Amino acid sequence: METVRYTIEGQVQGVGYRRYALHHAHRLYLHGFVTNLEDGAVECLAQGTVEALTEFEMILRQGPQHATVTSVNCEELPNHRLYHTFRIL
Repeated sequence: METVRYTIEGQVQGVGYRRYALHHAHRLYLHGFVTNLEDGAVECLAQGTVEALTEFEMILRQGPQHATVTSVNCEELPNHRLYHTFRIL
């Protein structure tokens, strides 16, 4: 299992981005969370297989219909904490 932190920038708050991420994370059997940041970005931490995380990154780069994603920064993290579900914070 791998852990990746994604920081998504652009018009990503107020457009259903967190619910979009939640839906796809559940579909891909990922664990972790998604939350809004004070600077207008969205942070997402996901744990799962490399294949699922790769697909999830492509989905995050697309975003929901009303979002405009300008960048997605990815950072691999050590597995210090294991999550058992994926949720919106």
